[in-house]
Amino acid sequence: MTVTTLLGLTAGILTSVAAIPQVIRAFRTKRVRDISIWQPVLLVTGLFLWLGYGLLLRDLPLIAANIVSIICNGAVIVMKMSYGGDDNRPADDYP
Repeated sequence: MTVTTLLGLTAGILTSVAAIPQVIRAFRTKRVRDISIWQPVLLVTGLFLWLGYGLLLRDLPLIAANIVSIICNGAVIVMKMSYGGDDNRPADDYP
């Protein structure tokens, strides 16, 4: 493994796992009121484009990082759509 590949994988891992705390918090609290639907939608759209670019280049760091990020941010989108109906409840009603 080259230093360039290792650097790319490390950067990809760090930027990909950055979404995990948000996913966990939204899943636990079922509260997504403060999350705009547009941010993860636009991000996932861009990530799919980056994934396509990585596939064309056959670049493992780009492919792996974007797949993980798509999954995490896709989960945020699904939770926003699923839990969004409860966002009108007062904050005191959340655990």
